[in-house]
Parts: sequence; C-alpha cells; structure tokens
Amino acid sequence: MNKIILTLAIVATVLTSCKENKKEKVEAKEAVKVEVNVAELNNVDTAASVLSWKGAKPTGTHNGTVSLKSGGLLVEEGKLTQGYFVIDMSTIKVLDIPADKKGNADLVGHLSSPDFFEVATYPTAKFVITSVVEVEGNLAVTGNLSIKDVTKSVTIPATLTEVGGVSVFKSETFNINRADFNIKYKSKTFFNDLKDKFVDDLVEMSFEIKTKN
Repeated sequence: MNKIILTLAIVATVLTSCKENKKEKVEAKEAVKVEVNVAELNNVDTAASVLSWKGAKPTGTHNGTVSLKSGGLLVEEGKLTQGYFVIDMSTIKVLDIPADKKGNADLVGHLSSPDFFEVATYPTAKFVITSVVEVEGNLAVTGNLSIKDVTKSVTIPATLTEVGGVSVFKSETFNINRADFNIKYKSKTFFNDLKDKFVDDLVEMSFEIKTKN
C-alpha cells in the first residue's frame, strides 16, 4: 500500500510541475524493454493526428508540425493500455514563416540536416508506450522516445477521450532536451563559447493522436 501511495504521489508531482512550468523538461531515463504487437495496433488515423513543436533562440521562436507515418492505440474498457506511433520526419513543417518564402524552405532544410534531425539517415522517430498511470482523470504516460539513434524513457502528461467512436490521445505541452538525443547544433550543453548565438536545448512539443473511425 505504501508503494502505491508513493507512486501516485510521484505521478501527481510530475503532472503538477508540467502544468506550472512549461520550460521544465521531461526527464529522460534509460529505455524500458517492451513488446508491442504492431500488426494488432495499427489503428491510428495518420491524416487526423499530428505532433506540434516549438523551438527558441534569443532572437525569437519557430513552430510547426510533423505528421505521423503509422501507429496504434490499444484501449481496453475505456483505458489506454498500450500504444505506439511512428513520426515521419520527412514531413517537418514550419508554420510561423509563410510557405512561399525562402526562409521557410531554408529552415525545413536545416532542421532536416545533420545539424538537427538528420532525416536522410533517420527518416522516422518513434514513441512506444511502456506504462500508463491515471491520477485524478489525467494520465502519466511513460514511453520510449526514439530520436535519431537514441532511445530514452520519458513520462508525458496526457488525456484520453472518446468522441463518436474515435479515441483521442492528447498530450499537454511538454519539453524535451534535444541534447539528450545528441542534437548538438549551437547547444550550450556541448559548446561553452556561444554567448547569445545559441539555440535553446529545450524543444516544446505536444501531440494529438486519433484512432480510425
């Protein structure tokens, strides 16, 4: 019983801290071993699902989206028990610069380059759920996040709802530290002489995943 109470207290702390301070990164730990039957879970509506991102530097911010390539959510008796989604890194979009402007294509190209996500070598990223804990109607979803050649276990605050037979798995805004995934470009984690020429290590993210009707 004491272990259960302690677990719930830890999860509640995670959810509260994410709400109070959007710049607090989710803690990246060693990946957890998990087996997910991909064939049985392939029920995500990729056209209706999206990952949103926002990056910052001293002179401003950029934001955009990335589409899903595939994925699945297993919902049993109204509860999320398993899931995964594969992110198609070739679909990076920038929303704060008009699509017909050269700056838009330049930024997409830079984000796709070896400076950041190295899309030619690593065309997908992935999130695989390893555990779900419910606290006061919210979910603390722990999963293996794979970006480039690094996989870390992270816990993300999220909700699960059902609308017209469609399950909607939606996160609150959370932050990952790109340095945890070996993305070094103008990172203060790796370079000490950047002054005001750095790019923030924290990348703000959120996602909305919908199942097929």
